[in-house]
Amino acid sequence: MTKLKVLKQAYLPSQLTEKLKEIYDIYEYNELTSEAFSTLAKEFSIMIANGESTVTHELIKSLPSLELIAVFGVGYDGVDIHAAAEHHVAVSHTPGVLTDDVADLAMGLMLSTSRKIVAAQKFIEAGHWQAGNFPWTRKVSGSRIGIVGMGRIGRAIAQRCEGFSMQITYSDHKVIPDVNYPWVKDIADLASQSDFLMICTPGNSENKALIDEKVLKALGSDGILINISRGSVIDESALVNALQQGIIAGAGLDVFSDEPNVPESLLHCDNVVVTPHMASATWSTRMAMSQLVLDNIAKWVESKALVTPIPEMMAS
Repeated sequence: MTKLKVLKQAYLPSQLTEKLKEIYDIYEYNELTSEAFSTLAKEFSIMIANGESTVTHELIKSLPSLELIAVFGVGYDGVDIHAAAEHHVAVSHTPGVLTDDVADLAMGLMLSTSRKIVAAQKFIEAGHWQAGNFPWTRKVSGSRIGIVGMGRIGRAIAQRCEGFSMQITYSDHKVIPDVNYPWVKDIADLASQSDFLMICTPGNSENKALIDEKVLKALGSDGILINISRGSVIDESALVNALQQGIIAGAGLDVFSDEPNVPESLLHCDNVVVTPHMASATWSTRMAMSQLVLDNIAKWVESKALVTPIPEMMAS
């Protein structure tokens, strides 16, 4: 039987790529010449992307037989979902399976930033301990946390914060009926009431630079910002200024606006902890994400249905 032709426009784990090649004919988008792409374009019914892929209206329009964009990741802000809907293209993603890992790293960033764990290691490595003790740091237990975005990951973080006896409030588009924490409509107001501001909201155009100078000033000189969502959600230049000027106390960041490029001013600072967009990067979770991509594609091929369609598809 002839294999379906699948266009791969993303870095994927080698295990997933090999499994896909057993079932489908896989073509690497970045390796196709313009002539080869033009010749093959009408034969691709499935495209695989990831959270960092850019799938534009122009690209979708150039694939007349495209039926499904399967995203490896929970975020799909690089996919033009309006163009996908216009051209009747379904979009799937991989939510749920990565929730615990992302929430775990969020807690790690919060603890590392407030307790200055990275700076403390450097203090020992530099031989400074012989001259005196490391400066006192900030307590996490019992402090106040404001969570921006109370979806799966926000809820998982809140659950962990309960174990630290933290006072939890949140901001979302509206009150969520089954969430019992206090809701604060305005994010600047949420920041002003928080010792930690945790960013979990999706990285769509609506949320671009949501965390701006006003929010950072409201967070204040004792406040710490943690971001495990998307770099685009934060006005990065405003954040750099806030850290340099002491407007906020510190930041723990797993995501950046121009990955893999990180502003030099965010590096080598004792009050900033950075990680390379690795929140879901554990073996078990990446394998579960891979399986969900395979399951979504298989179900679409079989029945034109999906295991985990994006919310916009479920609402339509």
